[in-house]
This record gives sequence, C-alpha cells and structure tokens, in this order.
Amino acid sequence: MARKARKQQGGTPATVALTAAGTAFTVHAYEHDPASPSYGEEAAQALGVAPERVFKTLVADVDGELTVAVVPVAGQLDLKALATAVGGKRASMADPVAAERTTGYVRGGISPLGQRKRLRTVLDVSASAHPTICVSAGRRGLEVELSPADLASLTGAVLAPIGRV
Repeated sequence: MARKARKQQGGTPATVALTAAGTAFTVHAYEHDPASPSYGEEAAQALGVAPERVFKTLVADVDGELTVAVVPVAGQLDLKALATAVGGKRASMADPVAAERTTGYVRGGISPLGQRKRLRTVLDVSASAHPTICVSAGRRGLEVELSPADLASLTGAVLAPIGRV
C-alpha cells in the first residue's frame, strides 16, 4: 500500500529516503531526451546549473566489491584514485546489469540515495566547494539538489579526490 502511495506522489526511493531523514532538498524535473549522449550534461543544461555542481553517480567494481563514485559531470572518474580512496588495489567500471540490479535504479538514473543495497560511496572532494549540488533523484529527467554534507552523511560517503577534468 505504501509503495502505491509513493508512486502516486511521484516519489522515488531517493526522495523517500531524503524525506524520511528530514533532509532539506529540492527536486528538479526536466524533459529527458533519450538521444542525449550524456545524462549528466543533459541535466546541467536543462536545469541551467553549472556542470561543476551536477554530479553523476557511477558504480565501479573495486577488488570485487561494488562501490559508488559521485563525480562532477564536467569531468571523469579516476578509477585508480577511487580504489585508493577505499583502500583497494584495482577498480573498473561495474557491469551495468549488476549495477542496476544492486542499486534498484536504471543506468542514467542511478542515485547515490535510496539504493536497494547500500554500497560504499565516495564523493569527489570538489563537491565541498559548493553550498548545494545536484545528483540523480532516481530516474532519468529528475535531479535532487542538496548540500554535499547531507549527501555524505546520508550515504556514509568519504570525500576524496576521485574526479579529473
């Protein structure tokens, strides 16, 4: 019954988690273009937000363990830095099917919040330069804006320099 109510209100597991935690956030919706080559850059452009403030959620495999990396859409994930940040040796991008199955979200809509299984999370240190950042709210065309400190607290994320331009 509760699941039905959430869907009717337009909530996602990410927004439900934020609401349950009493965290201040703003939801931004935009019309997603399936032909867009970059979900994150599309979000930044559609919302009129600097790409340095819009972060993409990537799932990597670090020494056999799925790990979430949250980096600005304006750059790329440094896999070696990610592995180092969590005390690992090797990192590679996770199999997309495993990432979707484990998080409960579809590619292009994976949120660091409200995942089916809580994964280790690393937030790029550049997030702390902004009062608020945007991350996926759990589906394509929907972003949530919140403070980096709140995101780190809710996900148990460590801050580390894992992004590169």
